[in-house]
Amino acid sequence: MTTLTDPWPHPGTPGPAITLVQLPVPLLHELARGDGGPEAEGSDLLTPYLIGEECAWLWRFRSGQVETEPADAPWISRLAVVPGITGAVGIAGFHGRPDARGMVEIGYRIDPQHRRNGYARASLETLLAVARDQPDVAVVRATISPDNVASRTLVEQYGFVEVGEQWDEEDGREIIFEVPARP
Repeated sequence: MTTLTDPWPHPGTPGPAITLVQLPVPLLHELARGDGGPEAEGSDLLTPYLIGEECAWLWRFRSGQVETEPADAPWISRLAVVPGITGAVGIAGFHGRPDARGMVEIGYRIDPQHRRNGYARASLETLLAVARDQPDVAVVRATISPDNVASRTLVEQYGFVEVGEQWDEEDGREIIFEVPARP
């Protein structure tokens, strides 16, 4: 079984060798304040994209989440690390622990300079493998903007099916996709 506190390696199927590394909670809080400095543990993996405006809201949101739900920390917003590349290529993780139904929602975002290299796919495969290994997880969810054709196509290739839609205060209308954690 995959432990939640260790780095999550790619499950070994063909594709980039990616590892999802937990962001130290103190660094998460520093990023939320906008002061993730070079001396903070884990800061060597930060890139201009990760400390920039596009990710700032995420750090603020996740920092608040960990303040109220500390047990969510190992599940959320990990840095996507690839051997031979300086800094993380993006972020991937779950939105939190499994809910009462055993559902976890995935999220991933890849730095624009690293897109179209298979890192989103490798992140998704890693998250699916982690979900499969966790006995409390029964369903994996992805919510995707209707105009994000690339993400929609990607999740559909892994058996996700459309089950509804929702309104997200940050992202607007989203289509909800789900797949069982285990076949």
